[in-house]
Amino acid sequence: MPFECHGQRCQVPPWMPRLLFFAGLYHLLFALGAVAWPHFCFDWAGIPRPNPPVLWRAAGLVSAVFGVGFLIAARDPIRHWPLVLLGFSKATLVIGLLAASIVASELPAKSLWLAFFDDFIWWFPLGAILWATVQSHLGRPPTRENPLTVSQACETYRLSSGETLAEASAKQTMAVVFLRHFGCTFTRQILTHLTELKTEADRHDARLVLVHMLQKGGETHYLGERSGVARIADPVCELYRAFGLGKGGFLELFGPRVWLRGAVSVFKGCGVGHLAGDGLQMPGAFLVKDSQVISSQPARSASDMPDLPRLFDDFGGLVANVR
Repeated sequence: MPFECHGQRCQVPPWMPRLLFFAGLYHLLFALGAVAWPHFCFDWAGIPRPNPPVLWRAAGLVSAVFGVGFLIAARDPIRHWPLVLLGFSKATLVIGLLAASIVASELPAKSLWLAFFDDFIWWFPLGAILWATVQSHLGRPPTRENPLTVSQACETYRLSSGETLAEASAKQTMAVVFLRHFGCTFTRQILTHLTELKTEADRHDARLVLVHMLQKGGETHYLGERSGVARIADPVCELYRAFGLGKGGFLELFGPRVWLRGAVSVFKGCGVGHLAGDGLQMPGAFLVKDSQVISSQPARSASDMPDLPRLFDDFGGLVANVR
């Protein structure tokens, strides 16, 4: 996370409250200009004046409301995210309506000047503040200043069968699959094909282990009859970090590739559920032997599925040697 939250207040980058303050000040000045000089912007842009002028004055009053909202949000951008969302939504609608009107030849292209200072310049930074809000509400901050090493994590975390990952990996190769949250359609897809994953692991004399982000035992509700597979509970994502799996960025979580594969997954009946875990956490798959990673497959996007055949092939003949 780019900032820390304590209680109801988050320590955000200085640019966020400053931007919201200037956005609020701008919208108030715009409102004053629209009410006092309703024709100025139109004459400056060279487009027809609104008729009657009261329509533009009304738009100015609306701008004043948004200005006050931005000034309030500047005090705590993350806590007052609904006000930021309203401003972002307004900017998006105005840009969309102007673009549609220009395409339909209802307004000249120079009309975009009216939206440049009022909407365009605020759209991206307001979106960045909203993304930071998503991170603060969904992401789980680390509990340790220094993350555990893989060997330390293997000594610390226990399988549902009782032994530590270090003890289990000393006996045989472990195929460790780190899941996203259980409401994710891609996690549901993995669970649908869990039998195939277990068969592939067995074929290489390895043991399949699922790592999830719920409290110990909470995963059985989602696994059902497949709960016989070994699991590790990691509600603070400490084991994820030890294996190098961090939080996803916007494109990694919501990029075109993710949307396309998500639509296919939903179409296949995997569906989408409520958030059950850290919504920003990235998945991955690893082969572990003697508390060491011998083959890795960290996900590049939230939609990446564990490919155990390739995971074993990447390691090659050395897997046979360490068994």
